[in-house]
Amino acid sequence: MKKIRVSVIGAGSWAVAAHLPALASRDDVELVGVCRSNADAAARIRDKFGFACASTDYRDVLSPGVDAVIVASPSSLHHEHASAALRAGAHVLCEKPMTIAASEAWDLVAIARENERELLIAFGWNYMRMIRDARALINRVGVGRLEHVTVHMSSSTRELLSGTGAYPDSAEDSAPQTATWTDPLISGGGYGQAQLSHALGLTLSLFPDRVVAASAQMFGAATTAVELHDAAVLTFESGAIGVLSGASAHAGAWKDKHDLQVRAVGSEGQAMVDVLREEAWIYRPDSGEHRLSLSEGDGAYQASGPAHALIESALGRGDNPAPGSLGALTAEALELVYRSAAHGGSVAR
Repeated sequence: MKKIRVSVIGAGSWAVAAHLPALASRDDVELVGVCRSNADAAARIRDKFGFACASTDYRDVLSPGVDAVIVASPSSLHHEHASAALRAGAHVLCEKPMTIAASEAWDLVAIARENERELLIAFGWNYMRMIRDARALINRVGVGRLEHVTVHMSSSTRELLSGTGAYPDSAEDSAPQTATWTDPLISGGGYGQAQLSHALGLTLSLFPDRVVAASAQMFGAATTAVELHDAAVLTFESGAIGVLSGASAHAGAWKDKHDLQVRAVGSEGQAMVDVLREEAWIYRPDSGEHRLSLSEGDGAYQASGPAHALIESALGRGDNPAPGSLGALTAEALELVYRSAAHGGSVAR
């Protein structure tokens, strides 16, 4: 059996809780190197999961030669780490947000293309069966030309972003570093970067378009270092308009689900995907309602999907439901949202 040699750059709380167990569960993976800024923590992770080496320098975990790399370092370092991994010949799974600056995101897309490597973004919902089926339904039935989109997401990040606690799904033995989430120079912002990147990655996958203008407001940055809530009106390249809403909920809300909903109205019909209520349907006047048959639990977040997809890509099989180009479109949209909130009024690309 061919074994895919994998290194991980940025083995923080989420990587330890989500990505590393997925890698360790596979017989076709060889864990080569793990990089973390804290040497003691890196050594503990090496020993727990069976990596061959641990280092505080990402170059050390690339130099042995690897087939695939997970980049889960702070957002401000994603471009440096992902570009080095791609140029080293590895397929790369990059955590969201892909980058803070849209120009860096598109640069990674170009580097992946030049090196003929697959670049995946960790938009976890995009890898889930419910969302894959919803995308297939939308592609098959269609709503015509996109006219209006509503995106809302609320998840239990209030304590994390205010610096008073951790994300509910964090690894128990690997507490997240507060600055990773609350220092805007490292994170790029609060709820928008931490969670609306997910929502936009889902939305722009279901309804491919490009956000070209935004008028946004944010709440909470006056009392916390980054914002807790976001609201924005969006304009798309196609001429469609949209509303983007994000709110930091209190710990314990919805347990293993998130309040994430996308609604769209087009020239020939309308659609809705709701992961909390586990619904996905399209209505067209000419053919009526088309609804997915979903069961309890289908909307629960499945953290292992991105890591498994990375290995399948490295093996030359499977698909990529969250490619680098999608991550770059998301980075563009968030860049406009943050620019608008900082300067006031509508901003355009």
